[in-house]
Amino acid sequence: MVATSTETIRLQLRSWPEVEEYLSRCKGVIVPLGSTEQHGPTGAIGTDALTAEAVALEVGRRTGVLVTPAQAFGMAEHHLGFAGTMSLQPATLLAVIHDVVLSLARHGFERIYVINGHGGNIATTKAAFAQAYGTAASRGLPNAAALRCKLANWFMAPEAMQLARELYADREGHHATPSEIAITLHLEPSLASKQRPLPEAAPAGPIHSPEDFRRRHPDGRMGSDPFLASAEHGARFLDVAATALVADLERFLNEPNS
Repeated sequence: MVATSTETIRLQLRSWPEVEEYLSRCKGVIVPLGSTEQHGPTGAIGTDALTAEAVALEVGRRTGVLVTPAQAFGMAEHHLGFAGTMSLQPATLLAVIHDVVLSLARHGFERIYVINGHGGNIATTKAAFAQAYGTAASRGLPNAAALRCKLANWFMAPEAMQLARELYADREGHHATPSEIAITLHLEPSLASKQRPLPEAAPAGPIHSPEDFRRRHPDGRMGSDPFLASAEHGARFLDVAATALVADLERFLNEPNS
């Protein structure tokens, strides 16, 4: 794979003949998956979708692999106690991911690489993959046996987690983290105006209903201090995450079918 421009690898900017030509030389595609949910009193509601798409586009730019439009709505039921959050129920998200995979497989894509920005999506997305394999086989898709899906959570890349430990230690927390907020500051400088010192966040704990989450975590954060974030940190996280996922994607594309 060779580096190319961001515009070249965005699926929504290609025509269908261009996609057919792409498929003659590459069967891989990247799907950014995020969420639209509260990220504390100073974080952007679109953080998970913004970060997933940014990492996906950088990975696509470095590898030449096509990137689909981002799926900006995820499973965020526990955040519905905060204004602006929009959530898909697990069954709805499963159906969406399932249908996206089957649509892509029908056209000849065989390596579906989902770059995810939200922990709440993980279990449902893996279940969707399992269901999609069965559906592809039952529909008799010619490439059903070759179809492979992989979930890559950029924030769980060991290199990204190590950088977060170096910069923030235990103040990284578990939600509205400075690492993810840093990437949004890098992407959208206007968000810097929202940042301010905050009191110590409630520690991470069990997640139940939206009302219970709001009671336990009244400002939406879970043990994090997003005021530590900076745009410069965000550029570093974007580079580190993209570098790790480029290597992972290339291994995935080159895996044998058996």
